[in-house]
Amino acid sequence: MTAAATLLHFDDETAAAHRLADAAGLRPACIERHRFPDGEVRLRLPPVLAEPVVLLRTLDQPDPKLVELLLAARTARALGAPHLTLVAPYLAYMRQDIAFNPGEAVSQRIVGGFLTSLFDAVITVDPHLHRVATLHEAVPARQALAVSAAPLLADLIAERRPGALLVGPDAESAQWVAQAAARHAFDHAVCTKVRRGDHDVSIELPPVGVARRAVVILDDVASTGHTVAGAARLLLAAGAASVDVAVTHALFAGDALALMKGAGVSHIWSTDCIAHATNAVPVAPLLARALGDLQAGRNT
Repeated sequence: MTAAATLLHFDDETAAAHRLADAAGLRPACIERHRFPDGEVRLRLPPVLAEPVVLLRTLDQPDPKLVELLLAARTARALGAPHLTLVAPYLAYMRQDIAFNPGEAVSQRIVGGFLTSLFDAVITVDPHLHRVATLHEAVPARQALAVSAAPLLADLIAERRPGALLVGPDAESAQWVAQAAARHAFDHAVCTKVRRGDHDVSIELPPVGVARRAVVILDDVASTGHTVAGAARLLLAAGAASVDVAVTHALFAGDALALMKGAGVSHIWSTDCIAHATNAVPVAPLLARALGDLQAGRNT
């Protein structure tokens, strides 16, 4: 990425922004933000933006952040930014890609269209796409790039649990488990999950021997922790020597961490796509390479 490019960020992501700026050769600039008593927000961007602009915003707790993106992107355009790239290490609202009941909002399509109206390019890490094959289908921006942290998690697992068995908690995790397993020739398998509600899931272990083995449950995201906890209990009951967890996105809502620990999980490792105490894998180099790929594509 050209050294002239500006990396806009908010004050709550300053550390992540500086890691990305160092890795990608960008100039970081913090967006000033003031929250009024009535909940509205006032933003102030740097005054000179007649150059490509990258805006970093991970979209956990997304609703207020989406308004901030609207204000920041439109202001950057008004200040002369010729090209806007959103780097959203976690991209929210990707789960619901169809209306399951009459009248439901298809959030993936709506939010994807919203981001496309604001940005020329969107980069994210391990988006939770189910019935959609590519990020561009969900976010039809001029350039849309999804990169995976699964190989980075695999490197960590190889260092801390060499020879581990990788287990995906459900069918949707299969793609990430397969990528991670291929990196270091790990044995791997995927559980079967039946979800009846946000907190009501049942798990069936795959037909693979786990006795006396170190097992790592790997997935793109952990939210309530119920699926991971259910899988961990079954694995330990089947004789696993240990069960650890590696995830790209550490959402960990409510008592998720306590729930997983209570189920017997030893260690929980996550990337820093979402800032959390479990962060063990930095993604700035991965995002910097993605920015370079987009830049090369834009110049060809």
